[in-house]
Amino acid sequence: MNKLKSIASVFTAFLLVVGLAGCSNASGKAADSSVPETKPADSENQDASEAPAETPAETPSAHTDVLVAYFSATGTTKGVAERITSVTGGDLYEILAAEPYTNDDLNYNDHSSRSTSEQNDKNARPAIGSEEISLEGYTTVYLGFPIWWGEEPRILDTFVEAHDFDGITVIPFCTSGGSGIGRSGANMEALAKSGTWLKGERFSGSVSEDEIRSWIDSLK
Repeated sequence: MNKLKSIASVFTAFLLVVGLAGCSNASGKAADSSVPETKPADSENQDASEAPAETPAETPSAHTDVLVAYFSATGTTKGVAERITSVTGGDLYEILAAEPYTNDDLNYNDHSSRSTSEQNDKNARPAIGSEEISLEGYTTVYLGFPIWWGEEPRILDTFVEAHDFDGITVIPFCTSGGSGIGRSGANMEALAKSGTWLKGERFSGSVSEDEIRSWIDSLK
């Protein structure tokens, strides 16, 4: 009888050990399931693709050795200047009046109009409103303007007196309904006191690029 009790006690102990082992394994599995998943293997590549691309450095704009500078009250001289720029590949610069000219200012029949008063005063120097430009690096400057009472507008005198044309060939050009360039080039050359000034040319507003090209070729 005692022997049977001993055997039963051993069997009970065995079942208890087996049961505890099973609970231990089940508990381990539950613990693993609570651990967060690791980062996907391709997540670094995904982050890299979403990073902003590096902005390429801007290429500095080229500086030619030809400048086409012009003043245009009504747009006629502007059109010619743009065609000269197209033919030469030069840089374009507009001489703007700080106080723009109105239609009344340009009334040739009004002897008291602004443009008439300025042209009658050799010392008039209308202020320039466009951004200041340096002539450094330019070897040729085409200088355009309309003809007012047989001469360059006084704002051109303002421009040439404000710049040094040493080492620069200056080529005047003008637009008009019929009047030639007259003494305009000589007037500005005397005021500039520097540069090599060529004889200027008068154009109509309808001059073609081919005609401008022929003119430029004739200067060489």
